[in-house]
Amino acid sequence: MDDGIVTTVSSNGAYSFTKPNRESITLLAGLGVDGDVHAGVTVKHRSRVAQDPTQPNLRQVHLIHAELFDEVAEAGFAVAPGDLGENVTTRGVDLLALPTGTRLHLGAEAVVEITGLRNPCAQIDGFRHGLLKQVVGRDADGALVRKAGIMGIVLTGGEVRPGDPVRVELPAEPHRPLERV
Repeated sequence: MDDGIVTTVSSNGAYSFTKPNRESITLLAGLGVDGDVHAGVTVKHRSRVAQDPTQPNLRQVHLIHAELFDEVAEAGFAVAPGDLGENVTTRGVDLLALPTGTRLHLGAEAVVEITGLRNPCAQIDGFRHGLLKQVVGRDADGALVRKAGIMGIVLTGGEVRPGDPVRVELPAEPHRPLERV
């Protein structure tokens, strides 16, 4: 796997579809992004809280590859980092191809373990009508393909800034493909 770079970091202390870009974010082990509405030991996403508020938070950090923005731009959609609610935007790492349990080393200290795929919802069409069809599709076998990023938990905290390196550490084999989390 190729290593990449952090292009943008974003967080929001209030529930909102988008997240403002920041000069830096601080990841907190076992919690997520300091000051972000989705940080915590248990689930914070409203749909998950409604199902069972005691579930562990496997969605502490949302990462999207900047290449997705390039792809949707070709289809006529203007989407910028933070617009889809992600915390970390990367370039140069095929996030969707990573197996479950991959560790991403962000900057000098932070480590995020990948738990699964983001499940894009209808709110994406509320942001840009028709965008949901660009970030959810079907492969040649008809299986659902989710392209709106990945989710992870913070193993080791630290500050993350644009320009920081992303180092990929694959888990031991056999690798398990990412599933919706």
